[in-house]
Amino acid sequence: MSTAKLQGVFTPNLVPLDRAGNINEAELRRYVEWLIEKGVSGLYPNGSTGEFTRFSPEERRQIIQIVASQTQGRVPILAGAAEANVRDTLSACEAYAQMGCAAAAICPPYYFKLSQESVAEYFAELARRSPLDIVLYNIPQFANEIGIDTVVRLADYPRIVGIKDSSRDLPRFLNLINRIRPLRPDFSLLIGTEEILMPALVMGADGGTIATSGIVPEVVMKLYRLTREGKLDEARRIQFKLLELINVMLFGAGFPEGFRAAAGLRGFVMGTSRQPLSPKEKCDLGAVRQTLHCILSEHGFVADVPQGSVCGPPFESGDGALSTEQIGKIVAEVIRQMQGNR
Repeated sequence: MSTAKLQGVFTPNLVPLDRAGNINEAELRRYVEWLIEKGVSGLYPNGSTGEFTRFSPEERRQIIQIVASQTQGRVPILAGAAEANVRDTLSACEAYAQMGCAAAAICPPYYFKLSQESVAEYFAELARRSPLDIVLYNIPQFANEIGIDTVVRLADYPRIVGIKDSSRDLPRFLNLINRIRPLRPDFSLLIGTEEILMPALVMGADGGTIATSGIVPEVVMKLYRLTREGKLDEARRIQFKLLELINVMLFGAGFPEGFRAAAGLRGFVMGTSRQPLSPKEKCDLGAVRQTLHCILSEHGFVADVPQGSVCGPPFESGDGALSTEQIGKIVAEVIRQMQGNR
């Protein structure tokens, strides 16, 4: 088992595709390298943002292999292993252990509704047989929920080392911290939604899997550091701006299309998603792309400006760091332009 506790900001990796719709290995490697250079704490491939259900099991392993090969142990990898049954999940864990991943993130079985007793037994079976540490992945929007009492029960298994909670329920997460921390100080408690990253950290979370860290890692890592350092007034301002930014990318287009468009604005060739888009969604996506491109170019994230857009001069900084004021301007302008496009 791994000895280092999982903490900090883990980036849910997007997957670039080539013109044929296959995994673009070269671009994925370049994206991984960029994230590491920007200082993210760890990587989280094969998550929801990475559209794992749109890839075959063989492709999911290919994605992990590419990420692990490029990372070379510089940051820990939390590998998504949300297969549909015990056998396939264990097989994925075995493969990812050999690739050097720190742990596997596993959600409960989906499609069939299960009792909490069955959910507990599912993870207990994995914990008894997996060669890789397990992080529980609670996302009740898409899979059976992992109740707090179930998490407490599963904390008895040393192989289960943490939980990633994407329920978007802060009171639930705080109750989870309160129940688990006295039993397992080594247990990693990760929040899966950036909207409540700061309050979760203040109340004892170890970090989170934060989708926007794949687009503006500078912003998210600054929020994390400020909160850890107790500079809460400045952190609070960034948290609210991040809240506005995530809303633009979530609701401006179908998830995760807004993120794929924004990654393109950071200089990555993402290709066309495997999910066909309706004409309306394509139109909405175009508005998101133009708005994000304009504001990111205005503040120095991208060099060129889309034709017909009116943007101010790019922001220049000697050390490349963003101040809270600059972050606020970025997001405020995104919101202003989106409102103007309605």
